Amino acid sequence: MKKSRRFSREFKQEAVRLMAESGKSVAEIAEDLGVRTNILYRWRQEFGEEGEQAFPGKGRLKADDEYVRGLERELKIVKQERDILKKAVSIFSKEPKS
Repeated sequence: MKKSRRFSREFKQEAVRLMAESGKSVAEIAEDLGVRTNILYRWRQEFGEEGEQAFPGKGRLKADDEYVRGLERELKIVKQERDILKKAVSIFSKEPKS
């Protein structure tokens, strides 16, 4: 079974730049870099859609996604705190038994 190769962000950006500026065909660039042409097309599409945020790397999120994840984490904590306070209010607001 063939192991998939990992390419750095800089490598992908340079490959996309070569596609735009070199004047070579995509097949020639793919052969020079040792990648398949469909991968180059995918990288170009991703770079076109995401710009500088494209290719965030393994385990990293795009800046917007990272911000959303932080907000979701904060919301979860705030909801837990709210639930604890609701329980505390209900306990302390009960009439004492005489």
